Amino acid sequence: MNSQSNNLRIFTIIWIGQVASILGSRMTNFAVIIWAWQLTGEATPLSLLAFFTEIPILFVAIFAGAIVDRWNRKGIMILGDVMAGLSTIVILFLFLTNNLAIWHLYLTGAVNGLFGYLQELAFSASKALIVPKKHYIRVGAMTSIKTFGTGIFAPALAGLFYYSVGLSGILMIDLITFLIAISTLSLVTIPQPKISNTSFVEPNQRWQQLTLGFRYLWKRPSLMALQIFSLSYIFFDTASGILAPMILARTGNNTAILGSVQGAVGLGGLVGAILLGMWGGPKRPIQGVLIGRALVFGAEMVLGLTRIPAILVGANFTAGLFKPLANSCESAIWLSKVEPTVQGRVFATTSFFDGITYPLGLLIAGPLADFFFEPAMMPDGFLAPSAGVIFGTDRGSGMALQFSLFSLIVVFICLGSYLFPPLRNIENILPDHDSVI
Repeated sequence: MNSQSNNLRIFTIIWIGQVASILGSRMTNFAVIIWAWQLTGEATPLSLLAFFTEIPILFVAIFAGAIVDRWNRKGIMILGDVMAGLSTIVILFLFLTNNLAIWHLYLTGAVNGLFGYLQELAFSASKALIVPKKHYIRVGAMTSIKTFGTGIFAPALAGLFYYSVGLSGILMIDLITFLIAISTLSLVTIPQPKISNTSFVEPNQRWQQLTLGFRYLWKRPSLMALQIFSLSYIFFDTASGILAPMILARTGNNTAILGSVQGAVGLGGLVGAILLGMWGGPKRPIQGVLIGRALVFGAEMVLGLTRIPAILVGANFTAGLFKPLANSCESAIWLSKVEPTVQGRVFATTSFFDGITYPLGLLIAGPLADFFFEPAMMPDGFLAPSAGVIFGTDRGSGMALQFSLFSLIVVFICLGSYLFPPLRNIENILPDHDSVI
């Protein structure tokens, strides 16, 4: 392996470009949410935006792993940024010609979801080749800094600029950030995995190639348990994915409060990531996963219980504070337990399962809010007498109940997972890939 691959230099250069790219994308997403809410005033179109972004993963995940393990990973990552930039250009053109409609956002979201997924898969499968194992949790912390740091500035900047430069101005900023990301990728060499006889099947055995990830997890019950745990919190998290319309409805469409709340989770995540990078993480990452997730969703449960801006901001800050711990520890387990030569296909398999769960949760989130929880929490609704005292009986109360209820369920799942030995003892049951001879 090239000596420069065995340190954080390559990762840091790529990371800088991705920070810029995600900042622009998140500003655009925030602006699009405001535009769509002002156009429709409903939660369903907002959840469908996320749904159409996730659904393409279902159709490519089974092939994506083999593509990432065999094709040039740097080229795949650059292609992801190029396609995202082209999608932004299309949206900008339609908006400037007064032809932009909600279904256009569904279509461009699907394109971005497809190529963004391939890009992220290529990058994730390359981490074990770029940096040594001792840096896995710190690399996870840097990833959290990227994710949550942009979460601080993107909503704040988008909320600030939306009424001055408009959607078109934010889209132009997005295009500039894509150029930065492509430029940083062009500066580095991303190593390709070595193909061995034990990790890669014969070229004519196409079905074995496509199903290797499934078979790999099936033979390792602890990894399968971790996957099932992940799917459980993903489902309830996405099924309660109506935070933006909930806050807008309960604050009189106050975009400043929404921006502050969404920025708070980024600030909390940034602080949490910095502290995690200094600490290095727990000796047993599974503890960080289970305890971290319980603390995250416990804090998120509070978001549905109050309308007070300061408490909303504080709760989301607390949720963000513990997300780097849970995310980095879970990522470290996958990176250390799965051989680098098959990580593309195994991670594609986990993405396939996620790709089923994400759209399902997103698909029901809006309709559950619009057609069940919201009517049920109106003054004459059947849930108003019991839950109205806590959540209120006006617009947004049903979404608040939905959000808090699903968050509470995840807390119970996290605590209950300690009763399942294959997950609780995953580090002892399954050896690290570099310790297997």
